[in-house]
Amino acid sequence: IAFAIRYDAAHVMTEIKLRAYKNANEEYIMPNYWLLKSEPEEFGWADLVRAGDAIWDGVRNHQAANNMRTMAVGDQAFFYHSGPGAGKIGPHIVGICEVTGAAQPDPHDDSGKWVVVLVRAVEKLAKPVTLRAIKSDPDLSKMALLRQSRLSVGHVTADEWLHICDELK
Repeated sequence: IAFAIRYDAAHVMTEIKLRAYKNANEEYIMPNYWLLKSEPEEFGWADLVRAGDAIWDGVRNHQAANNMRTMAVGDQAFFYHSGPGAGKIGPHIVGICEVTGAAQPDPHDDSGKWVVVLVRAVEKLAKPVTLRAIKSDPDLSKMALLRQSRLSVGHVTADEWLHICDELK
C-alpha cells in the first residue's frame, strides 16, 4: 500500500493511506511515525521546504537520540512548531515530513554520543493542529507529546497518526 495524502482543489485532505515498503529481505514493513519539534525561529517549516533533504541535528537528549536511532528511511513525521516563535495559535503541527536518511553520527559531536537523520518536507497541512486541540482530544491523551512535553523527537503510534490525519479531512 502506498502512503498518500490527497487534496482536493481547495487543498483539503481527502484521502489517507498508510505506506508499506519492502526491506532488504523483500518483506513488507510499515513505517514508524514520529513528531519532530523545532522552534520556527531556529529552523521552521519554510526552512525545511527550502532545504529539500535537511539534516535533523542538535538533539542532545538521550531518549530523543534513541528515537532517532530507530528511525528508518520512509518513516513519516509530524513537523511541530514549538516555543515562542509558534505564533498566536501556540505550539502546533504544521506539516508532514519523511525520513530520507537513517541515523548517522552527528558531525558536530566529538563525543560520538549523538546522531542526525535526514528529513524532507512532504506536505504542509491545510490547517495546523494545535497543542490545545491535541490536549482536548481524549483519543490522544496518551500521546508522547503530552506525557513527555520537553522531548524534541517523540514516537507517534499508528492510531494517533491516523486519528490526527483523519481530523484534517
